Amino acid sequence: PELLDTLDVKGAIITIDAMGCQRDIAAKIVASGADYVLGVKDNQPVLAEAVKLWFDAADAGKMDRPFWEHIQTEKDHGRIETRRCLVTNDIAWLVQQKQHWSGLQSLIMIESTREIIGRNSTGTASVERRYYISSLPAKAAMLGKTVRAHWGIENSMHWVLDVAFREDGCRVRVGDAAQNFAILRRIALNLLKNEKTTKLGVASKRLKAGWNADYLGKVLGLAI
Repeated sequence: PELLDTLDVKGAIITIDAMGCQRDIAAKIVASGADYVLGVKDNQPVLAEAVKLWFDAADAGKMDRPFWEHIQTEKDHGRIETRRCLVTNDIAWLVQQKQHWSGLQSLIMIESTREIIGRNSTGTASVERRYYISSLPAKAAMLGKTVRAHWGIENSMHWVLDVAFREDGCRVRVGDAAQNFAILRRIALNLLKNEKTTKLGVASKRLKAGWNADYLGKVLGLAI
């Protein structure tokens, strides 16, 4: 909530993991003129179970209520991933269960099926379902893209910071040192990503910059 007070989010879509699925946060986002897509998990057990049961019934053909579907398939990094997005604007029953969420317009289920291909294939596929609530209209393609964009932040920044910079293992705690190091890592990450002449990953570019003063100068020169 304090972060939202410092940002102009009018017209934006705010996506937050399940820890942000709180009524006061949803209300603050809507009051700020923005929309939200919030992950639903066991920190909201009644809501999570209700949404899960709704989509289970709809998927089994037992629900005579409106829902829409969008399917997207991608092949990359030795695997095939199929993402299936089901959405509904059927939310009136949540009010009857005393689940009052500011601006709520849609419920979302994302089903991700991943299958390893090639030599490492086991012939089996993993299936994961995730659930969300949103103040956006129930448009399956748009909401599926929005959820995907949220995970793009995780994959393109947080995962890289952990693998290439070992951020999660950092034990710096004194004073403002942790915050200062976090800022420096993000500056370094942006510089390494913007250096396009070397076809290496971020971790390898970081090593090369440590071993080669000329390459280090090229990377640092991008900040000028």
